[in-house]
Amino acid sequence: MKFYNRESELAQLKQIEDLSHQSAQMTFVIGRRRIGKTSLLLEAHKNSPCLYFFIAKKNEALLCQEFAEEIKQKLQIPLFGELKTFKVVFGLLLEIAKTRQFTVIIDEFQEFNTVNAATYSDMQNLWDASKRDAKINLLLCGSVYSMMTRIFENAKEPLFGRATHKIHLKSFDVSTLKEILTDYHPQHSGEDLLAFYLITGGVAKYVELLISQKAFTKTAMLAQVLRENSLFLEEGKNVLIEEFGKEYGNYFSILSLIATGKTSRVEIESVMEIQTGGFLERLESNYGLIQKVRPIFAKPTSRTIKYAVADNFLSFWFRFIYKYRSAIEAGNIEYIAQIVDRDYDTYSGKILEKYFIEKLKREKKYNLIGTYWERNNENEIDIIAVNEIEKKVVFCEVKRKANNIDLGKLKAKSAKLLPDFQGYQVSYQGYSLDDI
Repeated sequence: MKFYNRESELAQLKQIEDLSHQSAQMTFVIGRRRIGKTSLLLEAHKNSPCLYFFIAKKNEALLCQEFAEEIKQKLQIPLFGELKTFKVVFGLLLEIAKTRQFTVIIDEFQEFNTVNAATYSDMQNLWDASKRDAKINLLLCGSVYSMMTRIFENAKEPLFGRATHKIHLKSFDVSTLKEILTDYHPQHSGEDLLAFYLITGGVAKYVELLISQKAFTKTAMLAQVLRENSLFLEEGKNVLIEEFGKEYGNYFSILSLIATGKTSRVEIESVMEIQTGGFLERLESNYGLIQKVRPIFAKPTSRTIKYAVADNFLSFWFRFIYKYRSAIEAGNIEYIAQIVDRDYDTYSGKILEKYFIEKLKREKKYNLIGTYWERNNENEIDIIAVNEIEKKVVFCEVKRKANNIDLGKLKAKSAKLLPDFQGYQVSYQGYSLDDI
């Protein structure tokens, strides 16, 4: 699959590389697993001197042997003596960088915590001593979001304040997903595109897996996910267990409840029978896996809060795969396929709302976009978009089928909000799979 999107990130990396010709630059790159961080960094530096170090969970001396080979091969210099610690390797790189410019990518950087936790302090001391004279472009990349942010953003950590740049790589947006599916399957339907968005969430690895298997339709995509030995079946565990550690059971239960419609703290605690405030806070702030959703126009202090799983694939995984994991253990994947078939229309309807919210945000016509509901989920309006400069407000209803859209009902639900929009141009819009 060809390299898509990432123009802004490539431009930023080019600018950082240019700056490194004058003085040392340290950039840390974060983003969930499979999002394409390594591919981005290698693409950005494919035409310039670049070393790539992968931090595997193995003996430090063995790692350094691999790094020494990379240095000899890429920089074409002889090395004398054994390099047994990363402290020595990093010091050598900084010395070489005083006479020539090059890029160093260190992948899974957080794993030094396992290999040798003192590495971060060693790097800090060497960096502080050499950064003015070294022409090194140091890119530090990691997939354990919580650990990477702690390494660079916790004031108690040695590398706090040392990074000169930060890149948080996000998933492909809806326009890029549409471009990819159009390239490989020009005759795709709105249903196919919604499934592509729902299953992959714009995560590069999942996009690549489906494209490589020529799964271009909704039916083919779901068949790839829900087949024996599918890589998708264990993916939620693979992505998250290292993040959560020993308490992963509670985190998984909360995510599963949210994905299945228990979206308030009261609902979650009524099932789990424990206090979940700390878990919810960490899922949002430390891990970036859930987000608070308040009704549009609600005050930041409003207690009318729902939670949503931010990642489309993980939402699907917790809703259909983790929830029915006993069926997988029993070798009955067909049972899950039947559940998906039964519930898909209802579930995908909410994802369709999310699709159009993202699409409206990409258009950059509005300064405020969100959903609206009142106490007990009454008087729900799927999307409200406001442009306060041009004095425009749009009330939107989203349905899978266009003939289910009732603009008269939408106008009635919107009526009590109209006094807040005196002098505004008010319009009503219906969105369906036909508009995707």
